[in-house]
Amino acid sequence: MPTKSLLELVAELPVRDGWGPPVTEETMLDGVPYAPYSKGDKLGRMADWTEGKDRDRGRQQFDQQVYGANQQTNPFAIQAAEEEATFSVVDNTRTSARTRGFGRGGGTVFRGRGQRGGAAQRGGRGTFQRVGGRGQQYDNRGGRGGRGGRRFGWRDDKPQRNRDASVQVKPDWNVLEEIDFTRLAKLNLDTGDGEDLDSYGFLYYYDRSYDKQPGAPTSQRKLNVLERAAYNVTTSSDPIIQELAEKDEATIFATDNILSMLMCATKSVYSWDMVITRRGNKVFIDKRDNSPLDMVTVNENATDAPLEISEGNKDSINSPGALMLEATHINNVFPLQVVNESQKLSMPHEHPFYNEEVETDPPASKAYRYRRFDLSLERDEEPLHLIVRTELDAVVKNNINGEDQFLTIKALNEFDNKAQGSGGALDWRTKLASQRGAVLATEMKNNSCKLARWTVQSILAKADAMKLGFVSRSNPKNNNDHVILGVLSNKPRDFAAQMALNLNNGWGIVRTIVDMILKMDEGKYVLVKDPNKPVLRLYAVPENTFEEEAEEAQLPEEADEE
Repeated sequence: MPTKSLLELVAELPVRDGWGPPVTEETMLDGVPYAPYSKGDKLGRMADWTEGKDRDRGRQQFDQQVYGANQQTNPFAIQAAEEEATFSVVDNTRTSARTRGFGRGGGTVFRGRGQRGGAAQRGGRGTFQRVGGRGQQYDNRGGRGGRGGRRFGWRDDKPQRNRDASVQVKPDWNVLEEIDFTRLAKLNLDTGDGEDLDSYGFLYYYDRSYDKQPGAPTSQRKLNVLERAAYNVTTSSDPIIQELAEKDEATIFATDNILSMLMCATKSVYSWDMVITRRGNKVFIDKRDNSPLDMVTVNENATDAPLEISEGNKDSINSPGALMLEATHINNVFPLQVVNESQKLSMPHEHPFYNEEVETDPPASKAYRYRRFDLSLERDEEPLHLIVRTELDAVVKNNINGEDQFLTIKALNEFDNKAQGSGGALDWRTKLASQRGAVLATEMKNNSCKLARWTVQSILAKADAMKLGFVSRSNPKNNNDHVILGVLSNKPRDFAAQMALNLNNGWGIVRTIVDMILKMDEGKYVLVKDPNKPVLRLYAVPENTFEEEAEEAQLPEEADEE
């Protein structure tokens, strides 16, 4: 029988379309359904030729990547019924209002005199503030809330706090602009160091004995309360600024307290507001009565900022409102204690607000420098200048050349490093001497807005140094008695570089806001920082806005004087 060739044998095979195993309609193999292939499945090793640990590891990988492991198309997977697929668990347990709430209340708001003043003020030029005593009137109607809570994972188990705005937005206020912080952070304007125009008031010399080793037992001193007359005058009520405006010395007028908040706006968390008035070609940036700009915040930028009473804070003295009152009081009396009143340096002009015929308390050590800055751009047809009233707190002799150096004096305060809202602060009494850098770094993180404002104020005043005091409670449960643990000295511009503070960005923010006002009609405007979002809103308001409130606040005081 002849042998067939390979080609002949192949030619006799049945012809099928395609390649691979024969196609079958069966879906069962020995009673087991096929596991269909899916693109989402991963194929492992078909055979493992390795030995020992490599073999075990290879088999483990193969088991984890078994064919057909995609549960969406795997017929072996248990399919949930329709009603089970739509089922979800809902937590309907009632949250205790005592432990978590996001309404108003719990804090305290400082209630001071209005900016128009009474007969005790020289010509009604501004707010008078008696520094040192605790006889101020407070209103317990509630304060603005703290910062939003920390996020734990992708599920936020702590709702964001709903804080109240610093000012009530009336229905007749018209929103003109809304600027988010992302846009503000991109602004930049290179401005010079500025020039001095006039200086008023006087300064006492700084007591160098407070510069001992911070944190050492020998450097701790009790914080005393001294009665001194201090003034907090808004821009348009300042008689010196009024004179400079009449002489057409500048276009924009402000105080360092107000201007520093605007320049550091992107670092702020709490709500604040300022009143901007355009009269002709002049722009006056003011603060209103009972403004939060006058208060010193505590741990505003902390990840877990202090809670309000309504938010579950059981320590009323550690609520944001109470902490702000405490910090403001400390910053009022601390600069008075660290100066030597036997040595005095008078400025070329007398105190612009103090009237010895009316006042019973001596004036506090304070010098007012009126300085001018050029905010002009190359495209401007006319120069754009800004005049700001800056403040200095003390003067000290240079050890090398004996020249006078001007100081600003501020105070950081510790309330309780174990309490909620402390922001992970170290114990100052035990760590300030050995870990001074760590203590200061924590304060920069928790109070970046406050420290940035203080630094900007020092630079605006052209201060040679900024004294930073560390004041702590004598007892964490008592917010009335304090001790001074030490004082650190910093050069303002070096401190700004350490904080990564960009002054050019601050000047860019000021120029942008002023340009908006100059493009609008004459009138009154209010700039408000949103209480819950990093956004600034500019409102056009009626001309008599806030004036009725100032008159109502003044009437009881006039009745008392009569």
